[in-house]
Amino acid sequence: MKDLVSTAWLAERLGEPGLVVIDASAHLPDAERNAAAEFEAGHIPGARFLDLDTLKDQSSPVPAALPTAQQFAERMAEIGVSDGDRVVIYDDSAVKTSARAWFIFRLHGFTEVAILDGGLGKWRNEARPLDSGRMQASRGGVTPTSGSLAVRSKAEMLANLQTVSEQILDARGAGRFSGAEPEIRPGMPSGHIPGSQNLPFGRLLKPDGTFRDEAGLRAAFKEAHIDLERPVVTTCGSGVTASVLLFAMHLLGKDDVALYDGSWSEWGADPATPKATGTAA
Repeated sequence: MKDLVSTAWLAERLGEPGLVVIDASAHLPDAERNAAAEFEAGHIPGARFLDLDTLKDQSSPVPAALPTAQQFAERMAEIGVSDGDRVVIYDDSAVKTSARAWFIFRLHGFTEVAILDGGLGKWRNEARPLDSGRMQASRGGVTPTSGSLAVRSKAEMLANLQTVSEQILDARGAGRFSGAEPEIRPGMPSGHIPGSQNLPFGRLLKPDGTFRDEAGLRAAFKEAHIDLERPVVTTCGSGVTASVLLFAMHLLGKDDVALYDGSWSEWGADPATPKATGTAA
């Protein structure tokens, strides 16, 4: 299974044994949308609702921290995912939360996991079938394990300011990155980690929400002054849209990448961390 699958590909395979479709929609508070209610109103037939809020390690000091392997395994059991399943993830979110879910699956050992290109919006626009109602699935079973993806801590990000061993790429909009617009989190300064480059995640997508082709993706990273021959760590507000950048680089065959999970919600909240404003160098 490819890492990015089309709506036509999925429509031909719905209901195949071992193929699990997951709705990973989640929304920012100001969107005033209820992902669970929207799932009940209409979802791809047979899909299970992930509920990304359940995949956070509440015991971690990092805001909205990635789940532990045990937390991930327990949630997978609840929604009927088992070892060996092929997983296709979609969303209907302005912040492309399917990429965050993809990162979590890969972090915890799943390799047969893909994103539905264009998500639920494209599926709907093509007048493909939808189901309604609550999710019903028998209990699954996932063995807690570790994948190959990397996560960076605040301490490691501070050290990188000295070594510059990894390029830092920020997925937020240009206004928040530069400090020209206020941060969406009350009382938190806007700006960015010193030395960062800026690539708003939407530039990797076409108007219909599908990913740009290889040439388009490479051009976007080049415009952001990212050397794809060197390691990259991505960041954003809370580790969600940074995952879109990681997924796009994965499509290009680049895997010397990492996610700063705390992102600006952790960095910006710490008065001791250095902060920069203005456009990227």
